[in-house]
Amino acid sequence: MAVSRALRRLLRIRDLEEEQCRLALESSIGELNRLQSALANTAERDRRGRRLVHASAQTGELQDRLAGLEETRAADRIVAVLEPRIEAMEAEVAERRRGFLAKRMERRQAETLIQASEAEEAVEAGRRSQLALDDWYGSRLYRETDAREERDAPESAAAGPFHPAAGGIDPVSGPGKPK
Repeated sequence: MAVSRALRRLLRIRDLEEEQCRLALESSIGELNRLQSALANTAERDRRGRRLVHASAQTGELQDRLAGLEETRAADRIVAVLEPRIEAMEAEVAERRRGFLAKRMERRQAETLIQASEAEEAVEAGRRSQLALDDWYGSRLYRETDAREERDAPESAAAGPFHPAAGGIDPVSGPGKPK
């Protein structure tokens, strides 16, 4: 029994589905990394604003103090927007990872079915091969035995029906008695 085309198609579909899920997962992970990088940049912006406020307090520059305070407030607003997005993206990444692993398992199950079917085919082919070899050897032995009997048969037939090798009766000595 050959591996059916339907099974091979199923494997191909499972492979494509796994690939799509992998790409979606990678895309989500990339988006999450981008959001986390933006959060890190925002934290750096907040630190720069605080340093600017601290430096302006020592120098007395009012514009630097206002700019530093505005940088800090802008960073806080950006953090307020980014944190919920990061949480939502982490949940999406986790869901896509589960979906990807489920598709991988389905693909591997299809591969296992095909491998089992191919192994079964190999065993059956081995059996058929051995059976053919046994039949050939048996017929060869039969032919050799038959040929030997035919070779031996003309000698005993040439000796005549009364020859002891032919199993006949010798007219001089009688049945079963040697000459």
